[in-house]
Formats: sequence, structure tokens, C-alpha cells
Amino acid sequence: MLVDEVVITASGGRGGDGKISFKRNAQTARGGPDGGNGGNGGDLYFLGVNDISALSQFAYTKSIAAEDGTGGGKQNLFGKNGKDKIVKVPLGTQVLDLETKEVFEISSTEKILIATGGKGGRGNNEFKSATMQAPRYRELGLDGQKRKLKLELKLIADIGLIGLPNAGKSSLLQSITNAHPKVADYPFTTLEPNLGVMGKLVIADIPGLIEGASSGKGLGDKFLKHVERTHLLIHCIDSSSDDLKKDYETIRNELKVFNPKLLDKNEILLLTKTDLLTADGLAKKLKIAKKINSDVYTVTVLDDNSIIDFKAKISTFNQN
Repeated sequence: MLVDEVVITASGGRGGDGKISFKRNAQTARGGPDGGNGGNGGDLYFLGVNDISALSQFAYTKSIAAEDGTGGGKQNLFGKNGKDKIVKVPLGTQVLDLETKEVFEISSTEKILIATGGKGGRGNNEFKSATMQAPRYRELGLDGQKRKLKLELKLIADIGLIGLPNAGKSSLLQSITNAHPKVADYPFTTLEPNLGVMGKLVIADIPGLIEGASSGKGLGDKFLKHVERTHLLIHCIDSSSDDLKKDYETIRNELKVFNPKLLDKNEILLLTKTDLLTADGLAKKLKIAKKINSDVYTVTVLDDNSIIDFKAKISTFNQN
């Protein structure tokens, strides 16, 4: 199952402690202070990647941290700085600091600083002065920045396929892109979003929505958020349905309840599985569909020409 929402603790590395030490060797019995400084803790970064399953690393691990700095040594040796940690998360992830309410959007493949490492403490050599020749104190390293974060994946796709369960979305995605979703003739075959690429367009198959999805019924409330970042919605309706208008309004109502702004998105209506109808039957359904949405297309995955024509239509979509 796709992990698309987690709460974790993210921390920078702790700084190493300063060292208390005095020079001692065969030639020097009571030398001056030579305790070195501790190393700085590593920083923690998030890096966006094209892998919608990347949050699965947090299914059982709820805390991540960069490497700690090491303590200072004798002979004024500085401790080693901790290594930075780069954590890969899916592009489209929204990161919310639950305490400060700061929000990070992982929308590019450039790393983003999430938690800074703590500064290393000073050794006793740093504290010597004309009036203090043999200081017997040092600084401890500071803790790294610590955040409690909520990571929520909201897919970045140009086009979203929406509709009731078993409306033919997965079969369509498989036919027009390089995706290979599970396809079967029963509801809720798709249990997580699938992405496919057609030319320069990224297309997402959003799992089947049902009445009450926005309030948690079925799988809908988990996946409606993935519609938010699409630029175009392809509303798929099984052309053999007994009530096209009801099917259409069921989905539209769930979009409205979840986020009214979703109704403002560009939308086309697609009648699927047209091979199940006669020519006269399809003409009647088209007449009904055009009263619902004037921008209507038809398709069947059993007809290659039908798929080619539909791909040509949506390939001209301008996402801007």
C-alpha cells in the first residue's frame, strides 16, 4: 500500500564536545592546555525524487538524524564534523513543521535544508588567557535542530483521471502511457495512484471515488488530495451506465466537499467502454453527456484508432 502521509522527527547532528587536556610528554611535565574543539554536527536535507513510493522508508522508522560531530582531542586536535544526511522524498511532497507551521514544498530535485547541525564545543585551549593560564573547563557540543514534521504526498501530475470505481481509468492509463497498473473487472482494483507519461505529460490514475469519499468512505479521502495539483481532469464514466448524470454528479459533489476549488479545474468528460454500446445507443448517451459537459469524448481500449484519436486530443493540452 502506498505510504503518502507520515509524521516523523528530523534532527541535525549534535556537535562534538570540546576536550579538556594539558600538554604532557617526556620533555614537558606540566604544559599548557591543548584540548581541541569538537566537530560540528551534520545538516539534514530533503531531496525530491521521481519515486512516489519513497515515503515507505518511514513506515517503521519515525525518526531521522544527520551524523553527530566527534569530540575534540589532545594536542589541539579538532573533532571530525558529522556527515550531512540527504533523505530522498517524492516530488510533490508537502512538509509541515507541526510546531512552527513552516511549510516546505518538495517540487524540484534541488536539496532543501531541513535541520541544521549543532555547533561543536570549544576545548580548553580556546579559553586560555593572560589571567587564565590553565583553564579546566570546555564547552559541550550543541544539539542539532530538531523538528517534528508531517510529510504529505500530493502527486504532481498534469492530468488526473477521475471517476467511479470500474470506470475504465486504469485500462485507459495503460493504453495511453507507459504505465502498467493492475486491471480487473471489479471495483477498487486500483488501491493506490498510478502515474504514466505520455510525451511531456504526466498522467495520474486516481483510485475510484464513491459517494461519501470526501468524508472517509471507501478509499476516496486518502486520494482526493492527489487531484489538487493536476491541471486537467479527465472525468471517466462508463458509457453503459444507466445514469450518466448521477455518476457525474456523484464525483463532482465529492470534489466540492473536499475542496470547492477543484470544481474550477479544466475538465473533459470521457465516455469509456463504448464497445459495449451500439451506434444508436452511443449516440443517445452522447446527447445526454453533452448536456452535462459540452467537452465530451469517447473511447474504447479495444479500438486502437479510438486511443490514437484521444491521445492526439489531450496531447495539445496546455498546462499553463
